[in-house]
Amino acid sequence: MAAFFGNLRNVVIASFVLAIGLVGIYCATQGFDGMLFELFALRWLHVAASVMWIGLLWYFNFVQIPTMPKVPDELKKGVTGYIAPEALFWFRWSAMVTLVLGIILAQRNGYLLEAYTLDLIDGLEGWPVVPKYLGIGIGMWLGTIMWFNVWFVIWPNQKKALNIGGKYSDLAPADKAAAGKTAMIFSRVNTLLSVPMLFSMSAAGHLY
Repeated sequence: MAAFFGNLRNVVIASFVLAIGLVGIYCATQGFDGMLFELFALRWLHVAASVMWIGLLWYFNFVQIPTMPKVPDELKKGVTGYIAPEALFWFRWSAMVTLVLGIILAQRNGYLLEAYTLDLIDGLEGWPVVPKYLGIGIGMWLGTIMWFNVWFVIWPNQKKALNIGGKYSDLAPADKAAAGKTAMIFSRVNTLLSVPMLFSMSAAGHLY
């Protein structure tokens, strides 16, 4: 038992096997609609990726950043040199998967343009024509801004602040500190946007 749970790969594989078993139960009791199930599978993976993304965002902001000043200097390298770079890998790629699958879902459901134009595609008369498109569009724009911050602000600055990949060994301490501060500020911006983003996405599926 300890050997099984000590191997993350085996645990993840087993988790997906259990989920596939639930798919079998669903198909046995409800039948199988290929198109419906394909959209559901995309949404399921989209939600799973977003859980990892937002979970890591909140880990950085609620756990790592507030705790780092309390960590003894001789132990900080364990976080900045090992834990943070690994967490940032999963953080940025889960953000990418979340965004890409969200766009695919919107396209497959026929409201990508309507959502990204906040249902203004037909002008202001009678706006919003479909309130759900406005709601999910707000969520998609917030998610897109957060994705942009991850890839084009937080990640580049964290690479400098933590010397990830060993490319910034000669960077002045003041520049490293400035890069770390910028990354922190935009991480906090994403934390600010995360709650209304999650509200918009949840509301689009349950309130409209």
